[in-house]
Amino acid sequence: MITKPQFLLRQPAAPEETSTDKFYFDLCNTLITIAKERNLFPSYPEKVKERAALCLIGYYQDVICDAGIWRSFINENRRLYGFTVPFFSTGEEYTDYELNEADVKFMVWYALSMNYENRRVWNPLDPEITEGAVVWFEELAKVYDEAPIPEDYSMAKELEIHSKEDAESILKLGSWLFLHCYLMTPAFAMTLAEYSAEYDLNTEEGVMEMQKRLEISMGQDPTGPLALYLGEWLYLIIEGKTSPGTKQPVSEKEHKYYTLFTNYTGGKVLQYFATYEEMNRFFIEALGWEPDEQHLSQVKNDKDFVLMVDPQKGMLLARNVAKCIADPDNTLYDKTYATAHSIDLLTERGRCPGDLLRFVCEKGWLPDAAFPDTTDSELVKSNWDFIARCYLQGYYRGD
Repeated sequence: MITKPQFLLRQPAAPEETSTDKFYFDLCNTLITIAKERNLFPSYPEKVKERAALCLIGYYQDVICDAGIWRSFINENRRLYGFTVPFFSTGEEYTDYELNEADVKFMVWYALSMNYENRRVWNPLDPEITEGAVVWFEELAKVYDEAPIPEDYSMAKELEIHSKEDAESILKLGSWLFLHCYLMTPAFAMTLAEYSAEYDLNTEEGVMEMQKRLEISMGQDPTGPLALYLGEWLYLIIEGKTSPGTKQPVSEKEHKYYTLFTNYTGGKVLQYFATYEEMNRFFIEALGWEPDEQHLSQVKNDKDFVLMVDPQKGMLLARNVAKCIADPDNTLYDKTYATAHSIDLLTERGRCPGDLLRFVCEKGWLPDAAFPDTTDSELVKSNWDFIARCYLQGYYRGD
């Protein structure tokens, strides 16, 4: 069961307790009790189910008062993709910014998957997930009309993004969103684990270093299921629209590797190599690198390479991925291998550079990607950018 301190940690007013916290704390533990009594989500440990219940109650509090977090998420989904909720269809019964079954199904998949390494990459349409989510949805629907407006959950309302008077409140909102909000914490879990491994958190010095790292992370790392940067989330939630952003200057000068590469390949921006020796020969013949040397020798024990060039960024290298890419010019493509491993490119951090992943997916050259234990490649094809954002985070959205 969830303890009161665990619950309060996720609340905007933490560590203070508000008059409405007891209702939502009790409701969270009701969901956990129902999951135990009815054996919902049997493949997941109890602690993971508890985290999922906490996240779902956060969503519930949000839609009860229309705090703007969920509103921002579905509005941005519509702008980016044309759908409301990833993976799950919404019909005429769907009501914007209120409790919906499709929302609950997504939140349950998202919270369970991001918090459990053994099933981190799992089919959102698995009956174990969807049937359990429906049970939790029905319980939330029973008390929807009597649920009190959660105090302090609407902390973004009345704020203005560029107001100096609101700067302190916006800073507090940003800190809560990044570190404790129900929509952000699941996707940030792996990044947090990566940072935690760098420090000895049993020492005061390690804890202080970790706190400094998180402060840096808030300014540098994307978070949440859409891998938006904190400034982007704040702009969406406070202003109700997409941040105008800052346009990076584009060099008019073509990168030298792009010129040499495309001149040698007849305009093609991708090249595939089964072995390091083949790729090294390309470096020498196409790019004019020093002959009789082993260039980028740190990858010589890998295979199935892809080289890609961009007019501004130059050249990037991917290894052990060529068999997954169904480019008509790629003789290394192996459908059997691709069926088993293509989803890894969208879900394993560092496996495939973001620019290459976007390029091949936009071309339709990752046709075999599907969640484990399913052949439903259409589900991935319709949601590939979202999947990459959710799983890869800064490895996909970082420049």
